[in-house]
Amino acid sequence: MRVLIVEDELYLAEAVQAGLRLEAIASDIAGDGGTALERLDVNEYDAIVLDRDIPGTHGDDVCRIIVQRRLGCRVLMLTAAGLLNEKVTGFEIGADDYLTKPFDLKELVVRLRSLARRPKDSTPPVLEYAGIRLDPFRREVFRDGKYVALARKQFAVLEVLMTARGGVVSAETLLERAWDENADPFTNAVGPGGLTPVRWMNRLTAP
Repeated sequence: MRVLIVEDELYLAEAVQAGLRLEAIASDIAGDGGTALERLDVNEYDAIVLDRDIPGTHGDDVCRIIVQRRLGCRVLMLTAAGLLNEKVTGFEIGADDYLTKPFDLKELVVRLRSLARRPKDSTPPVLEYAGIRLDPFRREVFRDGKYVALARKQFAVLEVLMTARGGVVSAETLLERAWDENADPFTNAVGPGGLTPVRWMNRLTAP
């Protein structure tokens, strides 16, 4: 396992690196956002321990770039920003985990090991396909830049469809993922041939 530690306080970064070394985890250090992006371009990391408030490119922007480029490494935000709304923002940006300072090194190691077990081809925090943009955190949907108001179940169905990235989703899959065990198994909400995000949005927005 290889980790990139992005932390402008060198003594803390070196302490984390030493602790990870004892756990047989290789790591590199970057003291600012620009250096972090340079290292990410050159090396393949399983995870990045990312401080949000760093010089140069802000930690939030580093996280956004990782998600946009689909670099595959998991992002663990390690920061003093511990308020609930700050944590929510971190996850909205694309963080996979969030740990506040001060922290216990053992917990950091456990979280990194857990992140490394997850598949690298993950779902981005905001789903976009064919002009449709779905934000699961804010429960908002836009089509061609225009807001679309959806009921809860309509939103749940669209989220399943968007996660499939344009693939056709069968009625059986939608029933399993978007309806609970009390759903009517004979629902005609899907129809024959399955659904795609575009088909579903066309149905919901048809006059």
